[in-house]
Amino acid sequence: MLKNKVAKIGIIGTGFVGGGLKKTINLLPDMEVVSVLTRRDLIDFPDEDLYTHSVQELIDKSDIIVECNGDPVYATEIVCKILDAGLPVVTMDAELQITSGSYLSSLGLITEAEGDQPGALAAMKRNLVSMGFEPLVYGNLKGFLNLNPTHKEMEYWSRVQGISLEQVVGFTDGTKVNIEQALVANGLGAIIAKQGMFGLESDDIITDSKKLALKAKEIGQPISDYLLQSPQATKKFPAGVFITAEYSQEQAPALKYLKLGKGPYYTLIRNYHLVHLEIPWTIRQVLSHQDVLLDNSSNPTASVCAVAKKVLKPGTVIRRYDRNFQVRGEAISIKDAPNHVPFGLVKDLVVKHTIEPGQILEFDDLEVPPSKAYDAWRYTLDLVKDN
Repeated sequence: MLKNKVAKIGIIGTGFVGGGLKKTINLLPDMEVVSVLTRRDLIDFPDEDLYTHSVQELIDKSDIIVECNGDPVYATEIVCKILDAGLPVVTMDAELQITSGSYLSSLGLITEAEGDQPGALAAMKRNLVSMGFEPLVYGNLKGFLNLNPTHKEMEYWSRVQGISLEQVVGFTDGTKVNIEQALVANGLGAIIAKQGMFGLESDDIITDSKKLALKAKEIGQPISDYLLQSPQATKKFPAGVFITAEYSQEQAPALKYLKLGKGPYYTLIRNYHLVHLEIPWTIRQVLSHQDVLLDNSSNPTASVCAVAKKVLKPGTVIRRYDRNFQVRGEAISIKDAPNHVPFGLVKDLVVKHTIEPGQILEFDDLEVPPSKAYDAWRYTLDLVKDN
């Protein structure tokens, strides 16, 4: 941390993560929130002067800025200005990272935080590799999947869970896990082995994670994937992540004694992620050591394409606020679909040609507005071509 100084934290976003982070930092002695950038009407915050519409005010007041807005097109514009000003950025925004992260990393220090699944896996990898483990599977755990939920269902769960409608749909139809695992693949040196991942239905994490490890061995590369809880499972999956790895079989007796099984594949589970409660740890690491926990890398291989949920006719406008009822996201190898529109750019798109359900949205089929995020994606494609 900054010596003998309380760190001044700026936040972009006032949703579940941004609001929760502000409350968390209020409990901590070594940092304080000095500015919160929002697009909401400032009348919504009548008793506080922290909230602003001014990016420059955010920059001028802060030592470090946490981005958790959730809109990659908007956030790319803002983060470019922050990095140009020489400030480090911590994100809890995997969608921003896989859309623009490789470009943003070329401008300055930007890292995903520990707290969501990608950051949890990055921290686990550091720990396990330091012991000599060789990861084969970076795994997420998913309790349910409905590829095309109804608006009524999602409105209900949005109210019950106290999060946005967009977030609830993304959790339900698999978009969120696909975005997270694409970032994990890029940042931790793994691959997305097939469009949408294997996502094996599972009633036992240890047993079925090893099935994914066998697939990784067949492919010859670590994979980023997930397990989907079976309806027949007798125990609910934790809200966590896992890594399945190899280890020198000279240590097999010791690993068996340590309750990791007989090998040759060993699955270690982190059974929680605490979202905004964990972000301060990453803030401290950045300010003390300029540490990058996880980014999209300068050699990305994975993206998330947008797949139509219904017929999209010419003239249809796909806006961000209702995109999740028109398309869902699926992780994909960039080289397998170089003309796909990344899910993070699905904002104010105009359909030019009829797109059928199940079809990947491609640039030829859409009018895509110019933006910094679009430019950043072109930069990413150039990296893929060069590598």
